[in-house]
Amino acid sequence: MPPTDFKQKLLAGLGGDWPAPPDLNVKHRETIQKDGYRIESLTYEAEVGDPVPAMLLIPDMVSPAHPAPAVAVWHQHAGQYHLGKSEPAGLAGNPMHHTGAALAKEGFVVLCPDALCFEERQDPTGKLKTGNFERFEFLRYVVDGKCMAWKNILDMKRAIDFLQSRAEVIDEKIGCYGHSMGSTHTWLIGPWEPRLKCLVGNCCLPTYKGIHREHMLHCFPNFIPGIYEFGDTPDIAALIAPRPLHLNFGELDGGSPIDEVRSGVKIIANNYAVMNAETNFTYYIEEGSGHVLSPIMWEKTLSQFQRYLKT
Repeated sequence: MPPTDFKQKLLAGLGGDWPAPPDLNVKHRETIQKDGYRIESLTYEAEVGDPVPAMLLIPDMVSPAHPAPAVAVWHQHAGQYHLGKSEPAGLAGNPMHHTGAALAKEGFVVLCPDALCFEERQDPTGKLKTGNFERFEFLRYVVDGKCMAWKNILDMKRAIDFLQSRAEVIDEKIGCYGHSMGSTHTWLIGPWEPRLKCLVGNCCLPTYKGIHREHMLHCFPNFIPGIYEFGDTPDIAALIAPRPLHLNFGELDGGSPIDEVRSGVKIIANNYAVMNAETNFTYYIEEGSGHVLSPIMWEKTLSQFQRYLKT
């Protein structure tokens, strides 16, 4: 199926077009000064009455008079619903994933928002705990003719709206990064957000073929109703072409069977080749590694942003 036709099928499976954005209605909460950058805790609205808690990291040398490139960082899942934005912002969780803080130290403005169901976006009634609220939200969107991925994409589009609203950000130099579920979010948002000039995903390309074969339970954003008839997850990522995309994988990562990864990257590469943009898609498979962000994976991630956002 031609990519343009597949993209229309994908949009229908997701739930259709996203609504016109309302005012961001930004509310500042507190500022935390760190070594070389500050963190602004704030909220902005994805939809009317739906504030997204986020951390904005701004390097000390950056100002409206001296703006910088920006990176939106989508956090991982890992069943850790108490963690969201605070992990990449460097305030909690595994230091391996303090990637937002690391990027701020490299001179990037960084936005770390909470995904729906995580950290400050858990069940406001307190009735449903941990994964039960995620299941509730997924099913609520399904009966409304949409899915969790549709909502995640809407929220991520608003994250880019917010970054572009900041005078400290160079509008045409915005990228995104994510690990695990955050990587899924990266290739989900990519086809729909041309303002993202460079995208990096770490450790997540679970094909439906692999999920079904291995009987895997994956996070809900991976599942788009009706799409498997027309294509698989690599076909979604391929729609990012011709913009720069880099993907890291661990050979032993059970969540992304490596045989499916090897087949999937060929599909993505082919679409880049068709668009005469072969050099804009790269990937790295680390032998002997699992579901991690290794030093080499991080080196490749950082070099991607330096190459495409700082030059």
